Amino acid sequence: MMKIKSVVKGLAVVAMAGGVMAQTAHARDLRLAPGVPPAHPAHTPLYTEFVTALEEESEGRLSGKIMGTEIASLGNMRTALRSGLVEAGLLLPAYFPADLPNFNLIGDMALLGTNSFAMNGAVTEYIATCDDCQAELNQLGIVYTSTHTTDVYHLLTNKPVTTVEDLQGMRLRVGGPQYSRWLEAMGGTPASTPVGETFEALSQGVIEGSIASSADIISFRLEDAIDYLTYIGLGTFHSTISHATGQQVWSSLSPEDREAIARASTRASALATQRWAYEMPAEAEQVAKDSGIEILEADESLHEATARFAKEDLVYAAEQAESRYGVSDATAKLERFQELVEKWNGIIEEIGEDPQAVADAINREVWDQVDFTSYGT
Repeated sequence: MMKIKSVVKGLAVVAMAGGVMAQTAHARDLRLAPGVPPAHPAHTPLYTEFVTALEEESEGRLSGKIMGTEIASLGNMRTALRSGLVEAGLLLPAYFPADLPNFNLIGDMALLGTNSFAMNGAVTEYIATCDDCQAELNQLGIVYTSTHTTDVYHLLTNKPVTTVEDLQGMRLRVGGPQYSRWLEAMGGTPASTPVGETFEALSQGVIEGSIASSADIISFRLEDAIDYLTYIGLGTFHSTISHATGQQVWSSLSPEDREAIARASTRASALATQRWAYEMPAEAEQVAKDSGIEILEADESLHEATARFAKEDLVYAAEQAESRYGVSDATAKLERFQELVEKWNGIIEEIGEDPQAVADAINREVWDQVDFTSYGT
């Protein structure tokens, strides 16, 4: 009798194992495109950890395969998503100002960013609950999932910069409109060089520096192309959709799997922010020192000029958004975003700068309130 029970028990275990294998074998493998090389934090951990989180959040129903930049770059990500070549990819709304003016209204507010984790939460909550933003994304056939945020931006140059006067006539790469306006206000000339071409542009003398995260020294091997790193704190770059999902694949998923994507994206975004804003700057500073790059601090006059610009630019940005791109109630929208930034600064101060705690807070404050039967459709 005991022998028969053992056989039955063994068969049950085999059956259960077979069921798990079948479930894994039938997992839907999404085509994922970070659009950047593996050394970049928007690849590792933003996409490597997304694959793991996706499998966990969907209980094995979804997985992903990461494709290289030869398949989809940041510049053609919108087209790749709309065609279905890519099912989820890193989309930078700043690349498409005319298509996503409501998103870029708040994505453009770089200088409001003083805490990178807080900007993850503020942007995610704003975009997920902004009807005009959702309408724009729907028009492009793209679903918003979460945002990751860089370290605060500094000056990476081949000439010393500490004052407003030092910036006169300098040509620097910029990553967004507010940086362009800031540089012009300081007397410099902005250049819209693709981030992946920064090293070449510096080496050839096309530009004299870049307004960027110090992590770019590592991500794009800039230690041989710059001579100075000036700490100034020019806010964060947060105009990102970490895992923009094509509506074709989104519409084919159950509400549970849609929610799994949003939660997995949020987890991966928090880890990417941890890497980009908290770990890599320290590593980049050491690389800079080892490479003979001189580290400078912006003087008080440059900080004061930047603070005056930031205050005046809020008014200008609202006016430009309405007159140039037809954004309605831009001032009210900016005020709401500022309130969310303050809210999330408070949340991060309370919970601390731990990526899992940040992801849990965003899931609680944002995705728990969303109806995934209709969101993104």
